[in-house]
Amino acid sequence: MKRLTVNIVALLICLNIFSIGISNLTVEMQQAPLAIDTDSPRFGWLLTSDEKGDCQTAYQITVMNGSNKVWDSGRVKSNQSQLVPYKGKKPESNTRYIWNVKVWDKNGKMTESESSFFETAPAFSSSEIQWIGAISRAKANLPIGRRDLHGPSFKKPEYKEVYDKIDTLALRSISLRKTFNSYKKVERAIVHVSGLGHYNLYLNGKRVSKDIFTPVWSDYDRTVYYNTYQVDSLLLSGENAIGVTLGNGFYNAVGNRYRKLWISFGPPTLFLKMHVYYSDGSEDIILSDETWKYSLSPITFNDIYGGEDYDARVEQKGWNKPGFDDRTWKPVVLQEAPKGTLRAQQVTNVRSMKEYSAVKMTRIDSSYVLDMGQNLSGYPSIKVKGKAGQTVKLTVGELLNEETGLVSQKQSGGPYTYYYTLKGDGEESWHPEFSYYGYQYIQVDGANILSYSNDKPTVTDIKSHFIYNSVEENGYFQSSNEIFNKAHVLIKNAVKSNMQAVFTDCPHREKLGWLEETHLNGPGLLYNWNLTQMFNKVMQDMEDGQQPNGLIPNIVPEYVVFGDGLEVFRDSPEWGGASVIMPWMYYRFYGDKSILSKYYNVMKRYVDYLTSMSANQIVSHGLGDWYDYGEHRAGFSKNSPVEVSATAHYFYVTHLFTEIAKLTGNSSDEKRYGSLANEIRNAFNNRFFNKDTKQYGSGSQFCNAVAIFMDLVEPAHKQAVMDNLKKDIAQRGNRLTTGDVGNRYLFQALALNGENELMYLMNNHYDAPGYGFQIKYGVTTLTEQWDPRKGASWNHFMMGQIDEWFFRSLAGIEPAAPGFQEFTVQPQPVGDLTWVKAGHKTLYGDIKVEWQRKDSKFYLTVLVPVNTRATVVLPDGKTQSVGSGEYKFDCSI
Repeated sequence: MKRLTVNIVALLICLNIFSIGISNLTVEMQQAPLAIDTDSPRFGWLLTSDEKGDCQTAYQITVMNGSNKVWDSGRVKSNQSQLVPYKGKKPESNTRYIWNVKVWDKNGKMTESESSFFETAPAFSSSEIQWIGAISRAKANLPIGRRDLHGPSFKKPEYKEVYDKIDTLALRSISLRKTFNSYKKVERAIVHVSGLGHYNLYLNGKRVSKDIFTPVWSDYDRTVYYNTYQVDSLLLSGENAIGVTLGNGFYNAVGNRYRKLWISFGPPTLFLKMHVYYSDGSEDIILSDETWKYSLSPITFNDIYGGEDYDARVEQKGWNKPGFDDRTWKPVVLQEAPKGTLRAQQVTNVRSMKEYSAVKMTRIDSSYVLDMGQNLSGYPSIKVKGKAGQTVKLTVGELLNEETGLVSQKQSGGPYTYYYTLKGDGEESWHPEFSYYGYQYIQVDGANILSYSNDKPTVTDIKSHFIYNSVEENGYFQSSNEIFNKAHVLIKNAVKSNMQAVFTDCPHREKLGWLEETHLNGPGLLYNWNLTQMFNKVMQDMEDGQQPNGLIPNIVPEYVVFGDGLEVFRDSPEWGGASVIMPWMYYRFYGDKSILSKYYNVMKRYVDYLTSMSANQIVSHGLGDWYDYGEHRAGFSKNSPVEVSATAHYFYVTHLFTEIAKLTGNSSDEKRYGSLANEIRNAFNNRFFNKDTKQYGSGSQFCNAVAIFMDLVEPAHKQAVMDNLKKDIAQRGNRLTTGDVGNRYLFQALALNGENELMYLMNNHYDAPGYGFQIKYGVTTLTEQWDPRKGASWNHFMMGQIDEWFFRSLAGIEPAAPGFQEFTVQPQPVGDLTWVKAGHKTLYGDIKVEWQRKDSKFYLTVLVPVNTRATVVLPDGKTQSVGSGEYKFDCSI
């Protein structure tokens, strides 16, 4: 039987019956996008094959507009199957195009894909862009602008004075509705919508999407995003009703509970344009205009920082359906448009991704405290029975008060609360819609849980909703080491909690887009998630936030402008440097140069800004190695001089920009900035390198590691500097002293220079500083401080840089060419690790690596995607280059 099977397989190969499969057709790295906003869209497809080493040798793309062929690439001899540029006539706006691709495999056999489509973004006329709401900006009395509430000049009485003058309509959530008739056969219907700060959109009473907190946050003075949905399946024959509920979000963050900052761009506002295309070729267009009506929604308070209140007695049944009597509703006001450019949102939205039930409940006097088992970003949902007018209060937090056992918001920002007032109609269900928080515990007041009484309502069910951006998860890691496995989970939970419209620092007290995390944790993020759209969105945020002098603020969108002695929190090279380092990482992972071209001037202007801030090529401002570890209080860098860090990053972004200039064909900039990088390198060594001790700066782990990682150290001195770095680590019991900035440079300086055994020792323990201590302490997300008992947030991912080591070193997965069409697998079996399993889904398909050690033998299995090649390097140094397929290797160790 075995011989028969082998013969059949051989016969199939000889007859060339195996063929390439084509799937996952994408345009601009999105499947069937509805609002592509480029004139030169790029196509991609994923290939599968049962034959080892199979690859694409040619392709042919055909693009149709109805029955008209608008582009035929012809047969192109190429193995390019991602980011293939469209070269036809400029696409028309607001048009659907159908396309497919033919692929020839290595044997010359052709396979044709099924058809897919993409739709181009509309070109809105000025008359179509109308914003509507309940009150104009002029009449709202809002404190328009950005204000830091923690600066020395802020006076608390001023807040109440201004807040009391704000018109209630400028703070309240409103519901809007519009009806229209449709009697013809509908071919398709597309809606473009932006509700600021956030909106929920209904068509005939049904939500158009599971997306929440739409659209994504932005600097509304520079960019305003709209979402696009296909909604023909929700249309009825006859009367149809559109319903929208608006909330404040960051567009209008002026609540009077917990306040991190003040920011308002105006009162809640709506823009909408809906196309209904009929089979007979005709079309209806519905716009946001003066024919809409509004009413106050049951959401009586909503603030991104303070929480949300809901009065179910105010509900109007059927308000978002046809046939509703809206005679008491008021006509909308045409509002001032936001200043920002209206852009089609390409990045995915936030969704409720997972639910948790309580694992423990404690009654403390009249309060109930529920442990939901997982710290997260999100909100609770409840089911409750009771009388009309009774109110349930929910307080959420990631800590419990040690004395009382009640929920504490001491280190996460408070008061932050939810209130639900019952309508008294059987079992009622509710969850907040426009505010979220970081928490593990829920305190319930004003109600009983699962027990009944006449004086209080009864909560019959309560859940936690874990909300984060719905980007595709494309990586996994497991090993024989419990600390590493659990650390990986802690890090991913913290990243998810802070992967919203931007990468936030924490999901409660700030929710702000501090930029250093995007590059210091960049490889770990890229190994774990598909960030093709997210990183582009962050770059747009940086372009929007860039100042006339070239400064990239530490936070984008810059909802708060730090001043009055706090300017260091606005301008630090380790943060602003993300504008160059992050797109370079993106290019390495996806092979997409467009991000480098699109934001070339943003990067150039930032390098020039640092030059303007330098003296003799030394930069001396910033936060340095923020939160470095030691006996001192965490915060400002204590172990390492700020100027070492600032100048090192000045060199690094200049060096990378030189490479970017070369890639993009800017030869004059390549020469100029290459020369500048050499000048900075020389100045850095002259200023900070001690030739006698062979150390940099203060001799800290950060100072020496950053010089090694960034290739600032002269080759003749590199080993001596490395020896000093290792000596310092050993003297501290194989423990680190680096912080938010320094961790990556320390980890990678060791890993890339043959010191993975030391990396293992540094991280395989249950002491602080280390991931093991957090695991032992019982947290479920990575915390801001290595020792959670010392305070600060319990949901930060800034210290999660070890994830890069898990994938890049332990599993050994690394791009050999930008985009992973060529990659390396060079696993590092260290310490007492006996096995590792890891995977990363590239644009070309899944890379999988599994290895184990047994009886002095090393066994490795590698899966290589079709149309790619891998160079496999075994621990004994043997190297082999392989094409697609699954391969098994072994060697003695």
